[in-house]
Amino acid sequence: MRFIMLTVLIDMVSIGLIVPVLPVWIGHFTRNPTEQMYAYGAVAFTFGIANFFASPILGALSDRHGRRPVLLLGFCGFAISFFATALATELWMLIGVRLISGALQANAAVANAYVADITPPQDRAKRFGQLGAMFGLGFILGPVIGGLLGAIDLRWPFFAAGTLALLNLVYGYFVLPESLPPERRNAAAIRSLNPVAALMHLGQLKGVGGLIAVSGLCTLAQFVLHTSWVLYTGLRFGWGPGENGWSLFTVGVASTLVQGVLLQRLLKRFGATRLATIGLVSATLAHLAWALATQGWVMYAVIACNLFGFTVAAALQSIVSNAADERTQGQTMGAMAGLTSLTAVVAPLLGSVSLGLVSHLPRDDWRVGAPFFLCTLFLAIATGIAIRHFARHPVPSTAPAATPAG
Repeated sequence: MRFIMLTVLIDMVSIGLIVPVLPVWIGHFTRNPTEQMYAYGAVAFTFGIANFFASPILGALSDRHGRRPVLLLGFCGFAISFFATALATELWMLIGVRLISGALQANAAVANAYVADITPPQDRAKRFGQLGAMFGLGFILGPVIGGLLGAIDLRWPFFAAGTLALLNLVYGYFVLPESLPPERRNAAAIRSLNPVAALMHLGQLKGVGGLIAVSGLCTLAQFVLHTSWVLYTGLRFGWGPGENGWSLFTVGVASTLVQGVLLQRLLKRFGATRLATIGLVSATLAHLAWALATQGWVMYAVIACNLFGFTVAAALQSIVSNAADERTQGQTMGAMAGLTSLTAVVAPLLGSVSLGLVSHLPRDDWRVGAPFFLCTLFLAIATGIAIRHFARHPVPSTAPAATPAG
């Protein structure tokens, strides 16, 4: 577990480095804020569509050839993406780079499958929470460093991120062990390489059909937030890379605290299904508060009050993972990543278009929060579906997840 956690940490620091500066960097290739928002949406859309088609393929290949080689491929894709982005001189170059990196990158899905390989079902919620804590820790370190470097030169965070990706490649090649022994590997079926068929595979898992819709709506809201946060705070509060770096640092601290320290206790007290429901309600209210915020400090206050919202992903992921057998974990996690990528295709369009439509309004106009109002709607629907699903399909097998192994 410590090997994959370190791998994910380095990976997420490299991603976090560019979050505060990528929208600003794209702005150098556009003429006004509205054009900047649409261009950022196009860049994010390109990555999402490539990742949507590639994630199930890479997940299935990891079932056949092991997790390690697919992770190494992802690190190569990231390194190419970061260095090429820093050297880009035209918008079309950024779009082309994101297309390539999206096609090569399935690290999150393969890391989840890796954890499932080495963890008994009853402990997966806890382990996915530990992995989520590494995501959070990466977002503690990455955005702050990226914001500080970006304040000096917007290219520096991309060079730093590319260097970390190369470091992860070296670490993965020489240190990271394979988690899937040959006897547990599964020849990739042709149908598993079809992203639509991979999503249908998720729907066939016993007792999780409704949760696919919940997961899709949650990730859609998450990606709308990710693609809108920097642009929104710039419009609403006049924030730059430094301010956004510190705000994302706060998100990372909260995520790490919840998933790395509190999750096991919360699972023991509430169980996975109740915890997921409470987290969905919390996230819904948080997005509504962000949409209505008129002062920058409110963004921080809402992050602090939304601690339960950071538990949803680990709880839902453990239920879906437990429904799959050990020979199809890569395919299942790849399909989940495909679902995430599908939402990542749609989210930039929703986020950038909604912000573009209100970018001319005064910063204190409530309509400037349009993308966060959309997130609130998605999460409210997801909450309703989850409550109905859990009432019809109790998931008792997730309850022991909070019990320490051994």
